[in-house]
Amino acid sequence: MARVTPAVSAHVVVVLVFDGVQLLDVTGPVEVLTSANAYGARYDVRLVSVTGADIRTSAGVRVGVDGGWGEVPGRLGTLLVPGSSDWRPVVADDALVAAAAELAARAGRVASVCAGAFLLAEVGALDDRRAATHWRLAGELAGAYPRVRVETDPLFVRDGDVITSAGVTSGIDLALALVEEDHGPDTAREVARELVVFMARPGGQSQFSARLTPRDATHLVVRRVMNLVGADPAAARDLDALARGAGVSTRHLSRLFRAQTGTTVGQYVESVRLEAARALLESGSDTVDVVAEEAGFGSAESMRRVFQQTLGVSPTAYRARFRSTGGAGEFPG
Repeated sequence: MARVTPAVSAHVVVVLVFDGVQLLDVTGPVEVLTSANAYGARYDVRLVSVTGADIRTSAGVRVGVDGGWGEVPGRLGTLLVPGSSDWRPVVADDALVAAAAELAARAGRVASVCAGAFLLAEVGALDDRRAATHWRLAGELAGAYPRVRVETDPLFVRDGDVITSAGVTSGIDLALALVEEDHGPDTAREVARELVVFMARPGGQSQFSARLTPRDATHLVVRRVMNLVGADPAAARDLDALARGAGVSTRHLSRLFRAQTGTTVGQYVESVRLEAARALLESGSDTVDVVAEEAGFGSAESMRRVFQQTLGVSPTAYRARFRSTGGAGEFPG
């Protein structure tokens, strides 16, 4: 008797859309996931709205949906929440918030693109979790939802079964990472080649240089502290020393820095030192111990810990990746 191979059930991906959503937040990940089906994946991607009516994106493009969120089956594999450049009306929409909360509770994993993190934060899905969003909105996310541990630098962040990504195109990177997680690197690579995009930029790859952050800090004290840190990351940069240098109390500096940047002084110092270490690893041949000292980490072990927590790789593996691919990730094709 011939052996029957059981059919593999489809992985249901629900994309919760609404009027004013960013078009590329939706189409980028959807294109990745549906393209993966040509290489053995079985993603059943469904766009749903609160009422089941079609929506109009921020670009003015009308997008059809597959129905209302209430028509989604009991369990789903992934909930994907795109964002809107104006997040306040989104989190004030009670019906949309209720839909997001119910779908998140029924999903095996939850993901957001850009300002979609605000909707996840509103339903409590990001409480006490690390999260990313567009760098322009990081301070607002941290200010509006203090229980969220906002990371201003990475392209995307995974904390348990919740994945949040930065600005618009990083949704493509996030989706490729999901494909790789579900079906392995070969499938993800084939999808990247098909779409002519970078193959899986690391989630920890910087959205932009940490040293550029001062352009968005308007307070003179905060800008002065940032300039001090950026000029010499290896110098002693503890909170007390920086506060004395700025002529303010540690408490005032902490409060001011958080309000202006959405991050703490210590996190900013660490991000600048991480950026310095990455540059040294990418371009030089010094040992990890030397790089750790020059970047201000004090020890190779401290630097390894930050690399693992932020980028998910060791300094040695990071250097090897860049040297084997010629830069920021693999080129497709």
